[in-house]
Amino acid sequence: MARYLLLLLLTLLLGGCGSLNPLNWMASDEPNDPPAELVELKNQISIRQLWSSSVGGGTDETRINLVAAIDLAHLYLVARGGEVAAIDTGTGSKVWEVDTELEITGGPGVGEGLVLIGTGDAEVVALDSANGEERWRARVSSEILSVPKIGAGVVVVHTVDGKLFGFDALDGKQIWIYDRSVPVLTLHGSSSPVISGDMVICGFSSGKLVGLDLASGVVRWETILGIPSGRSELERMVDIDGDPLVVGNAIFVTSFQGDMAAVSRENGQVYWRKKLSSFVGPGADWNNLYVADAQGQVWAIQPSSGTAIWKNSDLLNRWLSPPVVLGEYVVVGDFEGYLHWLSSRDGRLVGRIRIGDDPISSAPVVDNDRLYVYSDSGTVVAMTLPDNLR
Repeated sequence: MARYLLLLLLTLLLGGCGSLNPLNWMASDEPNDPPAELVELKNQISIRQLWSSSVGGGTDETRINLVAAIDLAHLYLVARGGEVAAIDTGTGSKVWEVDTELEITGGPGVGEGLVLIGTGDAEVVALDSANGEERWRARVSSEILSVPKIGAGVVVVHTVDGKLFGFDALDGKQIWIYDRSVPVLTLHGSSSPVISGDMVICGFSSGKLVGLDLASGVVRWETILGIPSGRSELERMVDIDGDPLVVGNAIFVTSFQGDMAAVSRENGQVYWRKKLSSFVGPGADWNNLYVADAQGQVWAIQPSSGTAIWKNSDLLNRWLSPPVVLGEYVVVGDFEGYLHWLSSRDGRLVGRIRIGDDPISSAPVVDNDRLYVYSDSGTVVAMTLPDNLR
């Protein structure tokens, strides 16, 4: 493994700026940290599958950021091969499906009557959410590996070269741009912007979290969460790849080889920091934050102080998805297509279900007591828990 990483790093450095996909490190024939084997588990909860569907070939084994997005009664999904679909959340039937013939590498973002996708050809494309017809497309500076977002008539897009673009949602005309440099070596991915009121919040591969005015792109504050340290470019990586989570006036964010932190939405002041490295953003319920760290440990964190409530180490090196909460359970997917259900009270594994052989990289979506899971193969499954067990 070490030799593989060294050769890959040298190749990237000789070619200029590069990115690493941590999931592909497992391709080495000499793994130092093999994934934890799953022990036999008798489910203590009843998990009911409601329906299953599929959209194209999913990520086509490229580990790009394709997610499930809900707007009203429709679930929107995209595939790398260009397919975009709207699915009825109640029945699983497709309302519409179109083939854009684009290489889709990020999305979809949904809102204000639009479905937004990012492409490997450096374009953001807006489709009509009612029928999938193209409304507009706009050129950006590089590939999009994040989810475009929309709010108050502004579409915001984060590109892999460290830029943040604001576009008019009506016609796709550029309104503003925020530009920051990118380190020599970064993780293969980008944090998606989060729109909160009249602000857009985004994390960058430099370890910086930024709050901008949504209408103008003017910087309101910038906060450093990860300070590069170490002798090699690999050791100095402090990417914020997970999406920030905004709860009230607090922003919770994680970074790779940096800190997990709580930050003021108003001025960027750091309330607390905790040494915790993660590729993915946190989830939350009314009591705690939940995060899967880079080693595959799942943590429950007290929002007011950063104190750990519990930690589960049963899923080490299984490349977990961002955690979500359904009822009293924390749910994470892994690289073999399993969904793991943990008690939110103490972190015990209480259930497991497999939806296929392919990884579950993106965060499951919870809406109206249902869980929607989109695997890298393009399979989407809706499930719930019986009322008396939730």
